[in-house]
Amino acid sequence: MPQIPDQTGRRVVVTGANSGAGKETATRLAAAGASVVLAVRTIAKGEEAAAGIRAAHPGADVEVRELDVADLASVRRFAAGILADDRSLDVLVNNAGVMAPPKRFETVDGFELQLGTNFLGPFALTNLLLPALLRSPDARVATMSSIAAVGGRIRFDDLQWEHGFNTWRAYAQSKLADLLFALHLHRLSVEFDWPVMSTAAHPGFTRTNLQSSGRSLGKAKQAAPMKRAVPFTQAVEQGSEPLLYAAVGPAAVGGAYYGPSGAFGLTGPTTVASIPRSARSADLARSLWAVAEDLTGTRPPV
Repeated sequence: MPQIPDQTGRRVVVTGANSGAGKETATRLAAAGASVVLAVRTIAKGEEAAAGIRAAHPGADVEVRELDVADLASVRRFAAGILADDRSLDVLVNNAGVMAPPKRFETVDGFELQLGTNFLGPFALTNLLLPALLRSPDARVATMSSIAAVGGRIRFDDLQWEHGFNTWRAYAQSKLADLLFALHLHRLSVEFDWPVMSTAAHPGFTRTNLQSSGRSLGKAKQAAPMKRAVPFTQAVEQGSEPLLYAAVGPAAVGGAYYGPSGAFGLTGPTTVASIPRSARSADLARSLWAVAEDLTGTRPPV
């Protein structure tokens, strides 16, 4: 696995850090010397993950804080806590997400679950944490998208899928929204000369508990990562590489999208991924950003 640059003295927030790509990302960054906040929905699972990181890397600087990105009140509480620390934030990794629930669910704020969890929550979190990010001389926001974004479409006429719900199309919309968000954040950073780099990544087809528990919202009795090495899939160690590169890669650039280099973008070493045509419109990204500001009540500090 590629070496992570020394992260000593840098503070990092990783959402969904108790399992899968989030845990792997948090582990690798802590091992490189970063002070890592594991932002998790369930504290007990976060503490278990933190204990595992400390066992593997004695002296690792990790802490667990509660964050449910599907609940804007939780997002605000978490962000307020980070800001109250009165420290700069160097890296925000927007990783937490949900995939393909068996039917249409809503968040506590009334958003379709996948849009609310995968996009609106991270969007609000990023806006709320921007004051801490702007205190860093070279901050970065890395947002996890998906190859599913290729087939996504932003349905402004029915953004919450109140009619004709299709779980996979709703998932694709949420992941396209993530990519549009990351790209527009980059444009804003350039426009306002912020010292914040915005990048995006996708993991290809990585064997994590998102496949095994995503559809049951983590409530399946035997929810565990898919471990069998079936064709065109990869282990979480390699599947996390694009996100890690987007988060701390020394040659990463703002507005870039990173993913596996193998067949169909499903597996392999990290490379610059092609931004799908559905995400290339700056006007679309700007419109979606404005809608998200209204829905979440959050805006960047400009």
